[in-house]
Amino acid sequence: MAAASLGFSQDRLQKIDRFIADRYIGPGKIPCAQIQVLRGGELAHEAVLGMADVERGRKLEADAIFRIYSMTKPITSIALMMLVEEGAIALDDPVHRHIPDWKDLGVFQAGLPGQFLTTVPERPMQVVDLLRHTSGLTYGFQNRTNVDSAYRKLKVAEVYGGRDLAGFIAQLAELPLEFSPGTAWNYSVSTDVVGYLVGKVSGMAFEDFLKTRIFEPLGMADTGFHVRPGEEKRLAACYQALPGGGMKLQDDPEKSPYLAPPTMVSGGGGLVSTAADYARFCRMLLNRGELDGARLIAPRTLALMTANHLPGGTDLTQMSRSLFSESTNAGVGFGLGFATVFEPARTLLPSSRGEYYWGGMASTAFWVDPVEEVAVVFMTQLMPSSTYAIRRELRTLVYSALMETNG
Repeated sequence: MAAASLGFSQDRLQKIDRFIADRYIGPGKIPCAQIQVLRGGELAHEAVLGMADVERGRKLEADAIFRIYSMTKPITSIALMMLVEEGAIALDDPVHRHIPDWKDLGVFQAGLPGQFLTTVPERPMQVVDLLRHTSGLTYGFQNRTNVDSAYRKLKVAEVYGGRDLAGFIAQLAELPLEFSPGTAWNYSVSTDVVGYLVGKVSGMAFEDFLKTRIFEPLGMADTGFHVRPGEEKRLAACYQALPGGGMKLQDDPEKSPYLAPPTMVSGGGGLVSTAADYARFCRMLLNRGELDGARLIAPRTLALMTANHLPGGTDLTQMSRSLFSESTNAGVGFGLGFATVFEPARTLLPSSRGEYYWGGMASTAFWVDPVEEVAVVFMTQLMPSSTYAIRRELRTLVYSALMETNG
């Protein structure tokens, strides 16, 4: 369908492609970019730019497979909320009801890694804390605290060559929390724990639940925890930004660990996918939980997920302790698996109240705007995601092309 019939200016949409090509791909800042802009479930614009493998001179194709890292989190969160709808688990359940070994988790006070002085938390960790990252868990890569250091030393959440999902949960039982649950926001392995709960509560392996309950109903054939046999040549290379500019190969697609099943199935960052597959997921979200006759969750459940759940109605600038780049804006809260905009003007970006989004470590991103019925999927492969402001720029470019608005 023509972009103009969906309320977009075709000329302005084409400026997105030129901007990305001239600003980022031409100078060698990022290897590639694939962009899908949807409105009302229809594809308004798609761009496929750059190289899937710079070293081998392989151009990016529309069916390329990308490491989506933390864009896994919304999918895992939807999976848990499907079980909430079935009454198998509740948001206010204490986590130790489902993981008994976590009943006595303490909050870090002082000490060296491995020698922790802890206190009793103000209240037990609840399932909702895992979904909104107020659990007190952390990521080792943040390099801020002794707890982070302990995560690194024990290689917590190492996907390849480490422990399996059950071993990961047992490992966390040995470590203190960074803060009392519900008192702060910290980007963390919480969604990996959500994946474990999906498996335990459903009685299925977590990866099987995603495949049978989400990917197959939505037609997301290329999404999984490793590249399917026979599809290896579709995996894009992943790159690391260099301090002085440019990039170097970080994960060779012909030798990538993503070509084989992982040791630990990571609900927080383990999936590979395509732009088309993730657009299917976004279409389901735009359509309030249903796509092509397959309903995953009810509209009210999705509304609950995309509301701001930060205590006191605060935003991430007030609640966050994290060193993270997936959300940096004032006026942005956090729901159950997504960042959510509740004061658009404070973001200093064109956006809508109730818009929700997230991104991945290799600079991938998506957002869903229920007011304008717009969804955007952005794929590339450059780490870390904080290197460039390309996500913010993309938002401005897309909304600058939207001529017929609902807001």
